[in-house]
Amino acid sequence: MDSKLNILNAVKYIGATILIIGMIIFSLGFFANGSSAMTGIGIGTIMGAVFIFLMGVFFVATEEMLEKSFKGIEVTKIKSKNGAPL
Repeated sequence: MDSKLNILNAVKYIGATILIIGMIIFSLGFFANGSSAMTGIGIGTIMGAVFIFLMGVFFVATEEMLEKSFKGIEVTKIKSKNGAPL
């Protein structure tokens, strides 16, 4: 549980930092300069921050589901009626 919390906190802080940087770049490009290049870079940075956050949450959720679903049941072969393996 500790490692999942560490990963989640890291993803949260990195995503928030990149999101704030993207919002600053977008604001400078849209309001201050009127530069379409900076506006596009800002939008891309914001989308990247959201993507990083969602992938981090997805990895933590997947890891938790895999831990809970492992039952340790042994798989055995089923023999047919004729004695030949399937």
